[in-house]
Amino acid sequence: MPSITELVDRVERLLLRHAELQRTNVLLEQQVQTLSQERDSLRSRLSAARQRVDALLDRLPVEASDSGKNEK
Repeated sequence: MPSITELVDRVERLLLRHAELQRTNVLLEQQVQTLSQERDSLRSRLSAARQRVDALLDRLPVEASDSGKNEK
């Protein structure tokens, strides 16, 4: 059976490990939040780019793709 001193040492190590894990968890939560914001920003930019491309495609004349077929 472990002595009281050994138990106290073990509890102290566990408390230190717990504190380390809490700090690590806070850092990981901050990273998740930052990456989520970055992802949302990239999604927004992608959506805006798609809208611009769609608008440009809508402006292209339909005959432009067919004109090469009629010329010989």
